[in-house]
Amino acid sequence: MKPSNLPQDPKIRQLVQSARASQLTRRGLLAGAGAGATALALAACSTGGGKSKPTPAKDQSATDKSLTWANWQAYLDQDDAGKYPTLEAFEKQSGLKVKYDVAVDDNNTYYAKVKDQLALGKDIGADTVCLTDWMIARWIRLGYVQTFDESAIPNKKNLVSNLQNVDFDPGRKKSLPWQSGFAGICWNKEKLPGGLKSVDDLWKPELKGKVGVLSEMRDTMGLILMQQGVDISKDFSDAEFEKGIEKITKEVSDGQIRNIKGNSYLNDLKSGDTLAAICWSGDITQLNAEAGDNWEFAIPEAGGTLWSDNFVIPIGSSQKANAEKLIDYYYQPEVAAEVAAWVNYITPVEGAKAEAAKIDPKLAENQLIFPDEQTLSKVKIFRSLTPAEEQKYQAAFQKVILGA
Repeated sequence: MKPSNLPQDPKIRQLVQSARASQLTRRGLLAGAGAGATALALAACSTGGGKSKPTPAKDQSATDKSLTWANWQAYLDQDDAGKYPTLEAFEKQSGLKVKYDVAVDDNNTYYAKVKDQLALGKDIGADTVCLTDWMIARWIRLGYVQTFDESAIPNKKNLVSNLQNVDFDPGRKKSLPWQSGFAGICWNKEKLPGGLKSVDDLWKPELKGKVGVLSEMRDTMGLILMQQGVDISKDFSDAEFEKGIEKITKEVSDGQIRNIKGNSYLNDLKSGDTLAAICWSGDITQLNAEAGDNWEFAIPEAGGTLWSDNFVIPIGSSQKANAEKLIDYYYQPEVAAEVAAWVNYITPVEGAKAEAAKIDPKLAENQLIFPDEQTLSKVKIFRSLTPAEEQKYQAAFQKVILGA
């Protein structure tokens, strides 16, 4: 059954056109560079749990027609009244009541809040949550998520081919992508009319003190490592990672890099404090819509990163079947297209592009939302790290942040 608020609705088309001027971005409020945030981030890197893995909670979906969905800020279609059109349509269609909880502000800080309950198999206050690949890999490794009943998610067949198998969840038995995006480089087109082509261009003398980079280690270090010839999707060495750390440390020490931030890097671009940055693709689409078409995003010549935020069902959720209905609903192409029109990130749903063309033909041709094979060939997914690598690499990067 199709939802009542389809993308073809003229009202939705009108909302899409006005929404981009008022939207915030998916990766709001990432951990800052203070000592407290650093300590929290490193604490969250702990492998957690004992030797035995927790057991799944008993499913109460047959009698409890509700669920809670924890997600990032402004990561779902929303109207001027603060309501979520696709979610309201799901509630009407399914008879379920959904609490949409904007509870995730950063992968590490969210994990720090819930890891003790997860280790005990307890309810964390969410029946499904969307987190980034590397964090989901940790949850799966530690036994903190439930295995899907695939018969309850028939629309899983619409998952795009390049995301169907990942090293942390072969066959996608325990996770399904919500949205994806690129990390690349961006610049002020007026101040830098010649543009940028590579990460090395960020180190040009004329940009000294005017460069920002991301506090998400895998994106900033991923781009730097690729510039140094490292394939981040494969088993690179500690020495290769340390060489990348040496490079960013030098650029911070020399004053080339002004700051290392989360989503607040956009404020520096808008104010002119920075003229170029390592950034996220969807942010620049939204920044241009909000503050004028002044910035350009590009995947560097050496390559960019591709990340996904993924649905999982926490081990302590007692509304598993309800959560599976929600996930299945958002894998309908027409619903996925409506969400993509608002969040401006890459939808993982095959067929959404054709539906998006009914909303806005230009939207369907945007390579940052509906990338073709040529665009996807330019990006890599940062490989899964072992627990030891996770702690070592994150500690090294946090040391750089403290020095920025």
